[in-house]
Amino acid sequence: MDRPMKTSSLLALIAALAVSAPAFAQTSTPTTSTTMAPAATSAPATAPKSPAPTTTTGKQRTAKSLDCSKQANEKKLHGNERKTFMKECKKA
Repeated sequence: MDRPMKTSSLLALIAALAVSAPAFAQTSTPTTSTTMAPAATSAPATAPKSPAPTTTTGKQRTAKSLDCSKQANEKKLHGNERKTFMKECKKA
């Protein structure tokens, strides 16, 4: 008698999850506006280019840093070798 109760409880739980799962699914709905006029500009629809590369901290890279990075790229340095080279290059 205990077994049918567990089975029916389990089935009820599965059914409840199956019914509620779509409510938690992420959906994206397109946002359109009927009040916007059609674009009549001559500017291309491309993303603006960033003015200069930045580091992960958001600081502007110096000309010295960019030059050292270019040299490291030419030498095909990676990992610790690149890090050491960059450190010494910036000191010079």
